[in-house]
Amino acid sequence: MARLSFGDRGIVIAMDHARTLGVVPGLEDPGAVLDRVIAAGADAIMTSYGVIKHYRDRLLGRLPVYLRLDGGPSSYREDWLRYTEWSLLHTVEDARRLGVDGVCVMGFMGGDVEMRTYDIVARVVGDCAADGLPVMVEALPCPAERIPNPLDAGAMASASRIAFELGADIVKTYYTGSADSFRRVTSTCPAPVLIAGGVKMETVRDALAVVHGSVQAGGRGVVFGRNIWQAPDPAAVVRALAAIIHRGQGVDEAMAAGGLSG
Repeated sequence: MARLSFGDRGIVIAMDHARTLGVVPGLEDPGAVLDRVIAAGADAIMTSYGVIKHYRDRLLGRLPVYLRLDGGPSSYREDWLRYTEWSLLHTVEDARRLGVDGVCVMGFMGGDVEMRTYDIVARVVGDCAADGLPVMVEALPCPAERIPNPLDAGAMASASRIAFELGADIVKTYYTGSADSFRRVTSTCPAPVLIAGGVKMETVRDALAVVHGSVQAGGRGVVFGRNIWQAPDPAAVVRALAAIIHRGQGVDEAMAAGGLSG
């Protein structure tokens, strides 16, 4: 089995958004974001081929780096979770040549591209088996006739379990709204479950409350993007997340650890 390159728990910074969205507020200067979050104590980075290629001297060897291998149309064509096509854009061999520590692919349960993404997951897992390169699968229920509420704990648990069954070493998925409901996800997925941030939450405290609930329910950390690099002080958010994820502290303590107010 692959070894989790960032340990038992992790603050993974997601920086793959511009592949789909183009210019994204907060990611105009990827190098500056990388420097801030790495200095603040981020455990890993998950990003695109272009970012790794261009900033490899700021990344590789400083902390574990995960490469997003797959992708779909830009947001100028289709909305998130409603894709009608999806492809493997880079190979595991591309990842090895870059020198990354893991790879990331999607699993869209219930969507038009469900089987395409599952085929990609299975092939990537197989290709990574030779040297145990860790595979992170972002397992998400999609709006569909049989999934009226994509945030339902049962749907999220099933999406995560399917990702595990396909060979995921790490599962990234959404928080279900409460520790009790999210425990249904973590208790039925033997692989470590980290939560995605999704759209930026209203306040940093709101984001920390979500993370605290997920950790209380057995979550192993976060794969956060906009809730970190769109914050006024990304480094402060990373420090606050570390208080919860690595030291088991509460939201108020985390706010203080990060030097945050409000």
